[in-house]
Amino acid sequence: MLDHVEIVFQDMKPMMKKLKKASYKANMEKFLEEHGNYFRKMTDLTGNADNKEETAGDIAKTFVDQVEKIYASPKNGKIKGTLQMDLNFFMIYYVFPAILLTEHEDAVLIADHLRDEWGNRFKDSRIQYTDYETLYGAFKEKIFGIF
Repeated sequence: MLDHVEIVFQDMKPMMKKLKKASYKANMEKFLEEHGNYFRKMTDLTGNADNKEETAGDIAKTFVDQVEKIYASPKNGKIKGTLQMDLNFFMIYYVFPAILLTEHEDAVLIADHLRDEWGNRFKDSRIQYTDYETLYGAFKEKIFGIF
């Protein structure tokens, strides 16, 4: 279905470092250029499905299964707290907006299922999402290079 989710997260650390309005825009453009097909594949799957709800649930489960497999400790099967926080922020800033930027009629359905599966699976991860424009608009421009 959706293999190699690790590729989506490969540049997570540098993309979350010193996140400012200009860098967020550049990072998102690069992220979409490199991974946009991954998110369009999600919407293609639901778009061609007889049962969109079930397919969106399967997409979410597969995605979260892969994240858990890649990042969970082999000792206890859990993701370390600081890493989980990074993953949560990356989901909020990049993954969910990228899904919504497909502008597919099923994008919100997929994002809802992914949010719910993510929150149920990972500790302290009941996150919400928003679209790129809202996030980008929330960044403040520097005033005279001071703020």
